[in-house]
Amino acid sequence: MKKIVALALVVLLIGNLSFGQSIKKVKITDVLNIADTSTVPVVINFFATWCRPCVQELPWFEKIVPDYKNKNVKLILVSLDYADDYPKGILAFAKKHNITSQIVWLDEADPNYFCPKIDKRWEGTIPVSLMINNATHLRAFYDYQLPEGQLKMALDKLVE
Repeated sequence: MKKIVALALVVLLIGNLSFGQSIKKVKITDVLNIADTSTVPVVINFFATWCRPCVQELPWFEKIVPDYKNKNVKLILVSLDYADDYPKGILAFAKKHNITSQIVWLDEADPNYFCPKIDKRWEGTIPVSLMINNATHLRAFYDYQLPEGQLKMALDKLVE
């Protein structure tokens, strides 16, 4: 019996390691610190697994951002999912949708607190993307789904 339990644990561990995704819990101050101190262009996308436009948009980020690898663009996906979904539900979503980019979970309950810290215009809708290039002083806020073509144009602007 012990051998069966141990084998099941090994299989489960190997399965999780092969997917390679772990989700860190962060506060809005952590996200702002990344934005303010990044030495490379950074894209921060706020999403939730239950948000249809977010789910439609994520594959475009997964497909297009790696094309900017030579420009060192970093992508961070910030989950705004409910605490009950952290981390198992978010991990299951990432695995199901083959999301390999870094995901963090925003451990904040009050959008009236954290939204204006990202941008004063953010009213809490998602998806939302923030693109920052500290070297060129670019800070672009997109409070709508970025279709594939618009995402490419925004990334081109980010790395100019």
